[in-house]
Amino acid sequence: NPAGSQIVVGCGNVVLVYDATDGLLLHRLKGHKDVVYCVAYAKDGKRFASGGADKNVIIWKDTGEGMLKFSHNDNIQALAYNPVTLQLASVTASDFGLWSPDQKSVAKHKISAKGTCFRVNFNPTSEEGEDTLAVAAWDGTLSFWSLTGRQLGKDKQLNMDPCSVRYFSNGEYMVMGGSDKKAHLWTREGVQLSQICERDDWIWMVAPRPKHNTVAVGCNDGTVALYQLVFSTVHGLYQDRYAYRDLMSDVIIQHLVTEQKVRIKCRDHVRKIAVYKRRLAVQLPDKVLIYDLKGEEDNDMHYKKRDTILKALDCNLLVVTADHVLLCLERKLQLLNFKGDKEREWVLDAVIRYIKVVGGPPRKEGLLVGLKNGQVLKIFVDNPFPIPVVSHERAIRCLDLSCSRRRLAIVDEAANVVVYDMQTQERLFEDVNANSVAWNSLLEGQLCYTGKDQLSIKTGDFPTHREKMQGFVVGVRGSKVFCLHYLAMNTVNVPQSAAMYRYLEKRQFLEAYKVATMGVTDTDWQTLALEALMAMELEVAVKSFIRVRDIRYIELINRIKSSRKLPGHDDQVFLGEAMALRGMFQEAGRVYSKCGRTDLAIKMFSDLKRWDDARNIAQQAQGMDIKDLTREQAQWALENQEWKTAASIFVTSEEYGKAIDVMGEHGLLDMLIDVVRRLDKSETGLLAKCAATFREKGYAQYAKETYIKMGNTGALMEVYVEAEKWEEAFQLLEQLPDQADKVYLPYARWLAINDRFEEAQQAFRKAGQAEEAVHMLESLAQQAVTINNFKDASYFHFLLAQESCKLYPAASGAEVAEKGRGLFLDYSQSAEVYYAYDMIYTYITQPFTSFQTEAIFNTGRFLLQKVHKDAPAGVSRAYVLWALAEASKKLECYKVGRKALELLSALRVPAGWNDKVDLACLQVRGKPMSDNDEVMGAEGMFSGQRSFLNFDVLPLVEFQLDS
Repeated sequence: NPAGSQIVVGCGNVVLVYDATDGLLLHRLKGHKDVVYCVAYAKDGKRFASGGADKNVIIWKDTGEGMLKFSHNDNIQALAYNPVTLQLASVTASDFGLWSPDQKSVAKHKISAKGTCFRVNFNPTSEEGEDTLAVAAWDGTLSFWSLTGRQLGKDKQLNMDPCSVRYFSNGEYMVMGGSDKKAHLWTREGVQLSQICERDDWIWMVAPRPKHNTVAVGCNDGTVALYQLVFSTVHGLYQDRYAYRDLMSDVIIQHLVTEQKVRIKCRDHVRKIAVYKRRLAVQLPDKVLIYDLKGEEDNDMHYKKRDTILKALDCNLLVVTADHVLLCLERKLQLLNFKGDKEREWVLDAVIRYIKVVGGPPRKEGLLVGLKNGQVLKIFVDNPFPIPVVSHERAIRCLDLSCSRRRLAIVDEAANVVVYDMQTQERLFEDVNANSVAWNSLLEGQLCYTGKDQLSIKTGDFPTHREKMQGFVVGVRGSKVFCLHYLAMNTVNVPQSAAMYRYLEKRQFLEAYKVATMGVTDTDWQTLALEALMAMELEVAVKSFIRVRDIRYIELINRIKSSRKLPGHDDQVFLGEAMALRGMFQEAGRVYSKCGRTDLAIKMFSDLKRWDDARNIAQQAQGMDIKDLTREQAQWALENQEWKTAASIFVTSEEYGKAIDVMGEHGLLDMLIDVVRRLDKSETGLLAKCAATFREKGYAQYAKETYIKMGNTGALMEVYVEAEKWEEAFQLLEQLPDQADKVYLPYARWLAINDRFEEAQQAFRKAGQAEEAVHMLESLAQQAVTINNFKDASYFHFLLAQESCKLYPAASGAEVAEKGRGLFLDYSQSAEVYYAYDMIYTYITQPFTSFQTEAIFNTGRFLLQKVHKDAPAGVSRAYVLWALAEASKKLECYKVGRKALELLSALRVPAGWNDKVDLACLQVRGKPMSDNDEVMGAEGMFSGQRSFLNFDVLPLVEFQLDS
């Protein structure tokens, strides 16, 4: 089963289930009537199936209980579960069936082959979205089918009777065994790759172990053998092109820089691969295929077949050049052209361990060959004599030649890496724990090697830089390190920053630039450019600045180059400018000062608005005037709205007028009072401007201080009045009695605003503005009427009556006195009416009042006596008549009530009153035409002198004075 805990065995006509750990028999299942030929377990481990000569298929639960049974028309020869859909395929000599757990019926399909089918197996992975079933039949064919019964491709001839076929390594391969006593490895497309083993009898069963490259083989002689399959890496590399074998029968070429890939399907077992420039050589069992690039572009990835060597060649290593292939077999090295003809052969002193094409013109290429005895030879394909290069004490495992061909790096079998000088054979460098080595193809002197999951980079004479990286380094191009980890080639970007900075420390700018071109960050380029500029290495600097596209420095370097052609040129001036561009302003200032260009230092600090630094430079220099610098600083502060700074500068430079303008405009009054205290009292113009600013901004205390300093008491009086400091104003008025009107008039208005009207009237009179008092009272009376505050309106008219007597005294003449008497009577009558009407208005508009009915009755009669013609503003006759009518009804004065309702009916009553007025009129008509004598007394209906307490009629006694 998939868990590996049970073994299901078909033995005779029973199915036996054993415990895989201790061999204990768990179940003995009887259901078949004849020999059991095949068993299969479902991927989910919940069920298994058995089939045999009784033509029946039985599906069992993992507990040993039977689930389902169905039959075919022939013996059951093979069973297989789909690992994804859990469908069961059952095969006979003439048909096969498909059963699914979610279906009751079994779909059956005819097989065209007439031989006996012995084994079927599902591919565990779907190919192009379609499940595939492999069928191996005893007619010597292998075929592939879809679940719909459609055959995929043509039959494959096996030249044997297959007894077992199983997919292997997640469906990438198949293993098959049968009557030829051999087990073979096949591709999933049905291409035979290699033989796994050969036994002494028929192989009835092959079974791969899940997640391992191990295959179990069961034979007719009762033996079971376990074989380990080793899938070696077959690949080739040249610069940035890497070719490797995939699925044993395909070749994939990968461009390591652009990450482009192209696949070449060889449909046969790929044994060796070699790459060189535009050439690709692929060795198959019976031939060698030669490919060439179609296009001329460097990044072209389209290959076309150029030649085919139709020979079965045996070799350990394969190398290709422009027009040849080289075969390495132990100590022998053979040179073949693309037709397969041998042109040359070398027999060396020891076994060849490593070979590498190091370039050269076509048909004259050079090879480096590392031998097991430690020798390194140089061989040219047109020369029959090898040339000794280096003799090492141990066998060579790996080697590489630097791009200048001056240095040779090798890795021996003891994992030592050694660098030799090609001319002198001197050892230049040694290290340990290395498994592969490669020179940077673009940078002379940079060596990379790997070992113990670590990448080591050796540049020149600097210490080795190390970082974590798994795999084998197989090539280095610029900042890209090509690392082979298992079957995958990884491209690792390794910045060359460390090496660049080491060259910078030694002031080797040209070497640092070469390293930087291999690949560093923009920050590293900026650092290199600036350091080169500081050292006036202009060529390196300008190239580096072009890399980061810094136009400012490029223009500066161009100006330096142009200036060097002129007399009087000084590099120090431009060095100071370069430092300023870097932000090293203090250093730039010192450089400017040292070369006698103090003006440039001052201008730099002024442009930076670092005024203190600019002032220090100016003070240190002899004969420099800093006034212009101060004005420029102040103007900058104004432009940047730094008002305090600008004002302070103006004060420091004693430009008080400008300082006062800035402080006043922007409300810097605390600073402005300091200016006032600084100024002499003779500066009256400036002090007056300050005082005016204080008064405008409402700072009375500062204005007072300013006017006191000026001795301007008149203006000081105005300040007291504006600040409403009346006590101080009246004290000062004792000294200036002629300015009473300037104090009392605003004082009176202030009193009026604060509802102190009687005091306001006195103040108006003291100010000689009695008319102002009258206007004030009239305005207040009008406002009181507007807001229906009739009691206050009455009071204001009472005050108006009194004021008219004072305004028009009898001593002013008969005409003036008469005018005053008329105004007095008018105001007095209005005061009485408003006083009385306040009671009526409250009675009508408020839901609850404390007024007695007799008071309402008397008040209404009084008002009708006063307003029988024209009523003052705000007084409603309708309110008066309705209040009187209601009170009359309650007091049984029906005659007065009828008269009031008749007068009310002639008026336009408020909205909503019509119904209640009509109802009251009908009700009063039903009452007697009489009044209550106790209430009315002897006076007339609307006559009599009234008391202003409750408006009762007062008893009057007429008398005459004796003459």
